[in-house]
Amino acid sequence: QLVESGGGLVQTGDSLTLSCTASGWSFRRYTTGWFRQAPGKEREVVAAFGWSGNTKYTDPVKGRFTISRDNAKNTVYLQMNSLKPEDTAVYYCGVTTAVWGRVLEDTYYIYWGQGTPVTVSS
Repeated sequence: QLVESGGGLVQTGDSLTLSCTASGWSFRRYTTGWFRQAPGKEREVVAAFGWSGNTKYTDPVKGRFTISRDNAKNTVYLQMNSLKPEDTAVYYCGVTTAVWGRVLEDTYYIYWGQGTPVTVSS
Protein backbone atom coordinates (compact mmCIF):
# COMPACT_ATOMS: atom_id res chain seq x y z
CA GLN A 1 0.00 0.00 0.00
CA LEU A 2 1.16 3.50 -0.87
CA VAL A 3 -0.23 6.53 0.92
CA GLU A 4 0.37 10.05 -0.34
CA SER A 5 -0.04 13.20 1.72
CA GLY A 6 0.88 16.85 1.73
CA GLY A 7 -1.29 18.26 -1.00
CA GLY A 8 -3.30 21.42 -0.61
CA LEU A 9 -4.28 24.81 -1.94
CA VAL A 10 -1.40 27.25 -2.46
CA GLN A 11 -0.70 30.39 -4.42
CA THR A 12 1.55 30.86 -7.42
CA GLY A 13 5.17 30.86 -6.33
CA ASP A 14 4.57 28.91 -3.15
CA SER A 15 6.21 25.65 -2.16
CA LEU A 16 4.76 22.33 -1.11
CA THR A 17 6.25 18.99 -0.10
CA LEU A 18 4.44 15.77 -0.85
CA SER A 19 5.14 12.53 0.98
CA CYS A 20 4.45 8.93 0.04
CA THR A 21 4.88 6.09 2.48
CA ALA A 22 4.82 2.41 1.69
CA SER A 23 3.53 -0.08 4.19
CA GLY A 24 4.19 -3.77 4.17
CA TRP A 25 7.11 -3.65 1.76
CA SER A 26 10.24 -1.65 1.01
CA PHE A 27 11.02 0.89 -1.70
CA ARG A 28 14.69 0.07 -1.44
CA ARG A 29 15.07 -2.06 -4.54
CA TYR A 30 12.58 -0.24 -6.74
CA THR A 31 12.44 2.83 -8.88
CA THR A 32 9.75 5.10 -7.56
CA GLY A 33 8.17 8.13 -9.08
CA TRP A 34 5.61 10.84 -8.83
CA PHE A 35 3.06 11.42 -11.52
CA ARG A 36 0.13 13.75 -11.81
CA GLN A 37 -3.17 13.97 -13.58
CA ALA A 38 -5.10 17.15 -14.14
CA PRO A 39 -8.79 17.14 -15.14
CA GLY A 40 -9.13 16.36 -18.81
CA LYS A 41 -5.43 15.73 -19.26
CA GLU A 42 -3.28 12.65 -19.63
CA ARG A 43 -1.27 11.28 -16.76
CA GLU A 44 2.23 12.75 -16.63
CA VAL A 45 5.20 11.38 -14.75
CA VAL A 46 7.06 14.33 -13.25
CA ALA A 47 9.95 12.74 -11.37
CA ALA A 48 11.58 9.39 -10.73
CA PHE A 49 14.04 8.13 -8.14
CA GLY A 50 16.08 5.08 -9.00
CA TRP A 51 17.16 2.34 -6.62
CA SER A 52 20.73 3.59 -6.93
CA GLY A 53 19.77 7.15 -6.04
CA ASN A 54 19.70 8.76 -9.45
CA THR A 55 16.86 11.06 -10.41
CA LYS A 56 15.07 12.16 -13.52
CA TYR A 57 12.54 14.93 -14.17
CA THR A 58 10.18 15.92 -16.89
CA ASP A 59 11.09 19.23 -18.50
CA PRO A 60 8.22 21.37 -17.10
CA VAL A 61 9.36 20.75 -13.52
CA LYS A 62 13.13 20.72 -13.90
CA GLY A 63 14.75 23.16 -11.52
CA ARG A 64 11.55 23.50 -9.48
CA PHE A 65 10.78 20.00 -8.19
CA THR A 66 13.07 17.67 -6.26
CA ILE A 67 12.39 14.00 -5.61
CA SER A 68 14.08 12.29 -2.70
CA ARG A 69 13.70 9.12 -0.74
CA ASP A 70 14.35 8.00 2.82
CA ASN A 71 14.70 4.22 2.73
CA ALA A 72 14.76 3.99 6.52
CA LYS A 73 11.33 5.65 6.66
CA ASN A 74 10.16 3.93 3.47
CA THR A 75 9.05 7.33 2.23
CA VAL A 76 9.42 9.19 -1.05
CA TYR A 77 9.16 12.96 -1.14
CA LEU A 78 8.46 15.53 -3.81
CA GLN A 79 9.57 19.03 -2.93
CA MET A 80 7.78 21.47 -5.23
CA ASN A 81 8.97 25.07 -5.43
CA SER A 82 7.85 28.03 -7.52
CA LEU A 83 4.50 26.41 -8.11
CA LYS A 84 2.44 27.48 -11.10
CA PRO A 85 -1.28 27.14 -11.86
CA GLU A 86 -0.40 24.51 -14.49
CA ASP A 87 0.97 22.32 -11.69
CA THR A 88 -2.59 21.87 -10.44
CA ALA A 89 -3.40 18.16 -10.47
CA VAL A 90 -3.83 15.10 -8.32
CA TYR A 91 -0.37 13.78 -7.53
CA TYR A 92 0.34 10.09 -7.13
CA CYS A 93 3.42 8.18 -6.17
CA GLY A 94 4.11 4.83 -7.69
CA VAL A 95 6.54 2.05 -8.44
CA THR A 96 7.72 1.43 -11.95
CA THR A 97 9.18 -1.60 -13.69
CA ALA A 98 10.64 0.51 -16.47
CA VAL A 99 14.28 0.56 -17.42
CA TRP A 100 15.90 3.84 -16.47
CA GLY A 101 15.48 5.32 -19.92
CA ARG A 102 11.71 4.92 -19.69
CA VAL A 103 10.99 5.87 -16.07
CA LEU A 104 9.09 8.96 -17.16
CA GLU A 105 6.63 6.82 -19.13
CA ASP A 106 3.51 6.18 -17.06
CA THR A 107 2.77 2.86 -18.78
CA TYR A 108 5.24 1.00 -16.59
CA TYR A 109 3.88 2.09 -13.22
CA ILE A 110 2.42 -0.97 -11.51
CA TYR A 111 1.50 0.31 -8.05
CA TRP A 112 0.27 3.71 -6.96
CA GLY A 113 -1.57 5.32 -4.11
CA GLN A 114 -4.86 7.15 -3.85
CA GLY A 115 -3.32 10.50 -4.74
CA THR A 116 -3.16 13.88 -3.06
CA PRO A 117 -4.63 16.98 -4.73
CA VAL A 118 -2.57 20.08 -5.37
CA THR A 119 -4.25 23.31 -6.41
CA VAL A 120 -2.22 26.35 -7.33
CA SER A 121 -4.19 29.57 -7.55
CA SER A 122 -3.07 32.47 -9.73
